[in-house]
Amino acid sequence: MPANGSAHVRIARPSRDLAAAERFWKQGLGLTELFRHTSEAGEHALLMLGWPDAHWHLELTLDPSGTLQPSPTADDLLVVYLGEAVPAELVARLERSGGKRVAAYNPYWDEWGVTLEDPDGYRLVLSSRDWSNS
Repeated sequence: MPANGSAHVRIARPSRDLAAAERFWKQGLGLTELFRHTSEAGEHALLMLGWPDAHWHLELTLDPSGTLQPSPTADDLLVVYLGEAVPAELVARLERSGGKRVAAYNPYWDEWGVTLEDPDGYRLVLSSRDWSNS
């Protein structure tokens, strides 16, 4: 498969706590579990989440040695373009699932959406814009 718009994308991130990350991304945002590998004898545990019809998925890993920790910056974003007002219930569900609403580092995202941090400090932006006018 060529490297073009039809290629699938995996976003891989380390996590401190896969159960906490799962609550945020699965119960909070509504992603589906696509694959899980539990840690055995020093292996990395991983959890792949996404929407089955999407061309991307999120892979969360847990380093068994504990030496690799998440190190997100305030501008490491995963942006979901909703194309409509951000539902207050979705934001509340993400907060109940371990997320924390934060001010965006770039004020553009405060104007066009809501920014939340997941339990590992990575930021999710729910944008009211749609992809075509971003």
